[in-house]
Amino acid sequence: MHIVPIACFFTLPTAYLTSNKLMASIKISKDIQQGKLVVTFSYDPEFVAMVKAVEGHRWHPEGKYWSFPNTDGTLERILKIFEGEKIHIDPAFQTKLHSDVIARSEATKQSLHNFEDIRRELLSRKYSHKTVKSYIYFNRDFLNFTDKKPSDINDNDIKDYLLYLAEEKHSATSTLNQAINALKFYYGTMLNRKFVYEVKRPRKDKKLPVVLSKEEVAKILNSVDNVKHKAILMLVYSAGLRVGEVVKLKPVDIDSKRMLIHIRGSKGRKDRYTLLSEKALEILRQYWRKYKPEKWLFGGAKEGRYLSIRSVDKIFRNASDKAGIKKEVSVHTLRHSFATHLLEGGTDLRYIQELLGHAHSKTTEIYTHVSTKSLGKITSPLDTIYSAKGGGE
Repeated sequence: MHIVPIACFFTLPTAYLTSNKLMASIKISKDIQQGKLVVTFSYDPEFVAMVKAVEGHRWHPEGKYWSFPNTDGTLERILKIFEGEKIHIDPAFQTKLHSDVIARSEATKQSLHNFEDIRRELLSRKYSHKTVKSYIYFNRDFLNFTDKKPSDINDNDIKDYLLYLAEEKHSATSTLNQAINALKFYYGTMLNRKFVYEVKRPRKDKKLPVVLSKEEVAKILNSVDNVKHKAILMLVYSAGLRVGEVVKLKPVDIDSKRMLIHIRGSKGRKDRYTLLSEKALEILRQYWRKYKPEKWLFGGAKEGRYLSIRSVDKIFRNASDKAGIKKEVSVHTLRHSFATHLLEGGTDLRYIQELLGHAHSKTTEIYTHVSTKSLGKITSPLDTIYSAKGGGE
């Protein structure tokens, strides 16, 4: 392992450094006055979750860095968290590194090659950037958990890892299934190991989506003054869009003559058309006159980039807070509300499935369980008692 002042901690293949856009840059230094470890890295929710598991962690918002007590084992644990990433380390720690950490250099290089192989294979199969990042994360986290080489992995290792995710990290069913898919792809598809297929998937939680009433939707939209923000939220609700779809819209995707929106390369790499609301079109025209968008309909802070999903989440949270919404909601709640309101208005479930871009009708059928269309016609027996003459007196 090659260690130099503020240099790359791991010796990485040049091709990996230049081609892997998923790699983050991490700096580890020492606060001499307080005797603490100081770690900085670009925001990544997966890294944040892992560093929070280190005892004594503290986030410093004013300096945008994390600090940790400089105790035995802490540095090694931090290095393990960021294994496979580009790490710049203060030379003051060179003598502190234990021989077993240094001995992991060759294993680390091999792991990097494994992750690069996964990345290349996924990209060649046209998997999304989000899926690529997720699969590499779970495979890296799994190897960190087992502290083994891929060739030494057995069936019990995977079962132990899934148990760890479920019981210690309290991961949701969807997260467990993501982990299974990631491990199955590498060990099953790429390495032809059959034991992965023996792992049983956890049963999905049968949770119903949170739905806003039309009045609540109106409150949220009316609470927004910024025309760009209003246009975004209006499109999400009026067309039933995913947040990842609305941020990637281009001006050419808005067909005002046919009153349709063209969604390109969405989930499952599928295109579809959905509704363009007249009211949403009015706001879009106001937005167009003010911002004159070119490449992306909703540009981000960086030139040539679309608005980030995180920004839209923040826009929605601010709007729902301002509107006084007490339900646990997210931007995706607008999509759920769109589907439910269409169903309650008499739209056939098959059309709703097409507008949402669902591959299977069963996915769309969940909205029948939250719609008041049929339930609203049923009278509670309590009301029949009190409506009867002299009832309850």
